[in-house]
Order: sequence, then structure tokens, then C-alpha cells
Amino acid sequence: LLLAFGRSALSGAQATEGAAAAPHRRFEYKYSFKGPHLVQADGTVPFWVHTGNAIPSADQIRITTSLKSQKGSVWTKNKSIFEYWEVEVTFRVTGRGRIGADGLAVWFTEEQGLEGPVFGAADKWNGVGIFFDSFDNDGKKNNPGVIVVGNNGKLLYDHQNDGSTQALASCQRDFRNKPYPVRVKITYYQKTLTVLINNGFTPDKEDYEFCAKVEDMVLPSQGYFGISAATGGLADDHDVLSFLTFQLTEPGKEAPTPDAEIPQKDKEKYQEEFEHFQQELDKKKEEFQREHPDVQGQPGKLLELFFNDVFETVSDRELRQIFEGQNRIHLEIKQLNRQLDMILDEQRKYVSAVTEEMAKGGAGFPGQQGQVSQQEIETVMKTQEEVIRQVKEIRSSVTDALRSISGAQHPGSAGVYETTQHFNDIKEHLHVVKRDIEHLVQRNMPSSEKQKCPELPLFPSCLSTMHFFIFVAVQTVLFIGYVMYRSQQEAAAKKFF
Repeated sequence: LLLAFGRSALSGAQATEGAAAAPHRRFEYKYSFKGPHLVQADGTVPFWVHTGNAIPSADQIRITTSLKSQKGSVWTKNKSIFEYWEVEVTFRVTGRGRIGADGLAVWFTEEQGLEGPVFGAADKWNGVGIFFDSFDNDGKKNNPGVIVVGNNGKLLYDHQNDGSTQALASCQRDFRNKPYPVRVKITYYQKTLTVLINNGFTPDKEDYEFCAKVEDMVLPSQGYFGISAATGGLADDHDVLSFLTFQLTEPGKEAPTPDAEIPQKDKEKYQEEFEHFQQELDKKKEEFQREHPDVQGQPGKLLELFFNDVFETVSDRELRQIFEGQNRIHLEIKQLNRQLDMILDEQRKYVSAVTEEMAKGGAGFPGQQGQVSQQEIETVMKTQEEVIRQVKEIRSSVTDALRSISGAQHPGSAGVYETTQHFNDIKEHLHVVKRDIEHLVQRNMPSSEKQKCPELPLFPSCLSTMHFFIFVAVQTVLFIGYVMYRSQQEAAAKKFF
């Protein structure tokens, strides 16, 4: 009994120790960015500096665009003051090609690598880089992949082998053209670097899977965070949506006091922007008060007027939707009227053509055939009168529908129903007119005058044997030249730094 009690006490103590071993996590806003309203008025990102082809916007930072030979990066302005940290990066890598290039990198280095040959950042860095390489330089079919590479400031990155000879850990993950943004969580705690990745197939932000882990890794106690990207012969859009940094503190240790004082230069800039926004707000308040002098000293009524100007009531919205529907019906009827005029013109052309053909037939064959032609003419005239009568009915119905729409003061469900009925009647009349015209043309066109496909002339055979062999030789030379050019282009598409 004592032994069992001792074991349970020991397991309880171990569980308590494991729970207490979780580090304290604190968000660091000076080393993070996230949309919306990411960019200030002067086009910069607070506490960050961007270089190269990087383009900040309100919701994201496009490190490189999908153009050839682009380089860009974004780095923190100040060094971190904490030893252990965790970063969560959300990004998209998109491109139209089946293969992309070159890739994207997340950095923690002793100095800023503002521009260079390693995914847009400087080589010989002192720190660690987590590379999201999308181009297969060594031809081992192991890209896209995630590679963790450390450096003490003396090594040159091995581009030809995709860093495989220098990789501390790696995993193969496809992060291009995913339906959702790809998320990466990089944790450095107690000299252990862990990389978790969300593959971008789910909107769940916490659906991470293990990618890589490096133990006994010594990094600078203070450094800069950064993210960079580059393109080569092939190109992708590399967009970073957010970069969130957290300070990790061991249990039992006090977190270092945050640097509450903002640098004087940044403080002056922020104060200037605040005063500018405050002046704009005061101007708008004065303009609104001049437009509504009757609500001075009545903040409740002033707020009510403001909301009435911004928002619409349910009845106003329904009335607006009804009028918009009426306008669409009105435009449809106008378009239908134009189509009706075109049909009438075509019908007149058909009737005139049939009359001419019948007159020619009657002049060429006198006697009994002339009498038959006369009967056919009478039939055509009767059909023509019937068509004209139907067209007049359609015009009258269209005119009534337009008059009812334009004269409606308070349109409701009954007016919409009647207009819909007019629209359906017009479509039925158009079908009748089309059928009558087709029947009229087929009935009055003589069988002997039906159009026939023209016979193609015989293609002359002018190619001699000598010309044929010359043509084959030229084609062979062109094909060999194209194969050589294509191989050169494929070789040039690979990235060399």
C-alpha cells in the first residue's frame, strides 16, 4: 500500500512538473505585423523595414511578384531583447506554373540580411534560416520542401544541392497554390528549435503537423526577425499575411521588462499622424454641424441623424429593391422591342425575296403554272396580313407594359406579376412569329432552288519529287534547331547565383 501510494504521489508530482514547465507566452507587437491597416500613410510598416521588390499593402506584404529575377525582404527595425521566442507566419505562394521558384525564407539573425543571394537575403549569416524551397536544383525530386539551415557567419549556402549538405533538419511539404493560407509555427525554447506547419488544406488555424526539430542549437541571444523571398527563371507570388512574434519565458523566471519608451523619431511620427487624423475628424464634425444647425446641443438627436444617414430602414430597402426590379424589367422590354424590330425587318426581306422568286417562276412558265403561282401569292399575302396583325398585338402589349411601369407610383406584387405576364406573352408571340416565318420560307421556296454546297475544285498536284525531299530536309533542320533551343532554355531556367 505504501509503495502504491508512493508511485501515485511520484506520478502526480511529475504531471504537475510537466504542466508547470510550459513557458510563459507574451505577444510582442514591435516584432509583429498583421492586417488590416498594415501600412501607414507614408507607405511603411510600423517597426519593420522592407527592401528590394517587397510591396506592403493594407492586408499583406508581397515579398516578390511573379516576375523573373526578383528579390525582396522585410526585417524588424530593432533587435529582440528576449532569449527564447515563437513566431507564427501566415503566407501564400501562388503561381500559374506547375513548378515555382525560388522560394521563401524566415530568418532570425544577429544582423539584418537586407539583400543577398540566399532567397533574397544576405549569405554568411549568424543565426538560423528556415527555407521554403520550391525549385529542385539537384534533381532529386524532393521539392517543394522545408529546410532548416544554421550558420555561424562563415559558411556559404550550397545552392546547387538545395542546402542538403548543410541542413540540420528538413521535411518535404508542398506549400504552393493551396486553397487556404499556409501557416508555420517556429519555436525556439531551451536550445531546441521546432517547426510545425499547417498545409493550407483546412481553415482550422491550429491544425499543425510536425515538420522538423533541431536540439542543442545555440542562437544569438539578441537578433533580428525577417522574411525574404526570391524568383529566378521561374516565378511565384510570395505574399506574407501575418508575422506574429511571442516571447517565451521559463517558469520561475521574471520576464524582462518591456521597453515601454518608444524611440523619439517614431514617437514624433505617430504624434504627427494622430494630430492629422484629429484635424480631419474636427473638420467633418464642423461640416456636419453646419448642415444640421437644428440639433445643436442634442447629442441623442445628432446620433440618430447620423445613423439615419448611414443606415436604411427595412421599408426603404424593400422599396429600393422593387424599383431596381422594375428598372430591370423596363430594360428587358426595351431590348425585346429592339429584337422585335429586327425580326420584322428580316421578315420583310424574306417576303420580298419569296415574291421575287415567285414572280420569276410565273414569268418563265405561263399557263397553269402561272395560276399556281397566283394562288401561292394569295396565300403569302394572307400569311403576311396575319403576321402583321400579330406584330401589332405585340406592340400594343409592349406599349401597355411600358406605360404601366412608368406610371406606377407605389409598385407592389400585383404590378410585378402583370409585368411578368406581359413578358411571357411577348415571348410566346415571338415564338409564333418565328415559326410562321420559317414555315412561310420553307413552303414558298421551290425545291429546285434549294441551296447546295458548292463543289470544291480539284487541287492541282504541283509538288515534284525534288521539292518534296527539299521540304523534308528543311523540316528536319528546323526540328533539330528547335530541340537544341529548347534544351538551352531549360538549362537557363535553373537558378544560379
